[in-house]
Amino acid sequence: MAPCVQRSHWSCYALHIGTNLVLQHAFSPFVSRKLFFSRMISSFRIPPENQNVRAIEIAGGGLQARVLSHGAALQDLRLEGHPSPLVLGFTDLRDYLDHSAHHGAIAGPVINRIAEGTAVIDGTTYRFDRNDHGRQTLHGGSAGFGTLNWQIADAAPDSVTLSLHMPDGHMGFPGPVEAHCRYSLGAGPDGGALLSIDLRATSTATTLLNMGHHSYFCLDDKADIRTHNLRIDADHYLPADKTDLATGDILPVAGTDFDFTKDRAISGSYDNNFCVAQARRAPRSVARLTSPYSGIVMEVNTSEPGLQLYTGHKLGAPVTGLRGIVDGPYAGLCLEPQMWPNAPSHPDFPSILLRPGDTCHQISQFCFFNGQDTNTQ
Repeated sequence: MAPCVQRSHWSCYALHIGTNLVLQHAFSPFVSRKLFFSRMISSFRIPPENQNVRAIEIAGGGLQARVLSHGAALQDLRLEGHPSPLVLGFTDLRDYLDHSAHHGAIAGPVINRIAEGTAVIDGTTYRFDRNDHGRQTLHGGSAGFGTLNWQIADAAPDSVTLSLHMPDGHMGFPGPVEAHCRYSLGAGPDGGALLSIDLRATSTATTLLNMGHHSYFCLDDKADIRTHNLRIDADHYLPADKTDLATGDILPVAGTDFDFTKDRAISGSYDNNFCVAQARRAPRSVARLTSPYSGIVMEVNTSEPGLQLYTGHKLGAPVTGLRGIVDGPYAGLCLEPQMWPNAPSHPDFPSILLRPGDTCHQISQFCFFNGQDTNTQ
């Protein structure tokens, strides 16, 4: 392999499949916009059907990211002044195919779980792919949005838009659906560095639509997010059964281990939705995550009424990740803005029906602050 020149603190590594190595350029905040744009997209082919997968590098506001067309996944995210990646990911694309737990992907058409893999839409019963515990649908089924190869619709030095066509009947969902995902990087408020994710979808048939971003965040190099401090602005949460399916109850967090209304260490295991609103609305702050070791802070703003906290306690792919180590349980956590899960089974939950002529539009923002001048990791 050709030598790789280290630029600033940004890591340099290769994406490869087997012995077919594709060297990616090192991230660098100092590359000119013209040069950066000229080499920001690379491509390579993977089975099945010899798909042409693209890797797109974008930069802005002190952040740099690499996005894959496979699953519209955020493969890597770096903050200037902080040496470790902010998200979990793999350096080998084959590992996304074999081991990914939706790492950085856009899950859909319905993120999270649907009980019994069925729903009634306008009087018609639809049966979806049951890919979770043999009885429910998770993240749109075994070939959901996070497993498909999206197309690049537009790209700029600080943003990329990907699109996906879902045919009618895919995984049992009515359609067709046209989905779009836009990642953009830039300066955030109060000196922060902002990752914005804009999700839109339309359909010519009434269907279910609840997309969501599924990155595993880790704000230091300790490989255990249970020491992170978390605040979630939610007075209620949705309890789940032993398969992590929302039961339909809506319970207060007060006096329970689900009370994150004040910053505290995560400590335990969670895979639950927190009710931050009753309906989709203008984006506002809903959560704050902090590492006591690095001083990095991540604030979450979203338009969505739900925020799924998953502490990554089931992680354990037997391959190395971006940090050169195996990412075991609790190596990263997900904070997934979305509508409330299992909504088709509970009419009192915010509806995820998408009708012809309407657009499902989700805005989520992750704003990063480096709270220390030097790392103490």
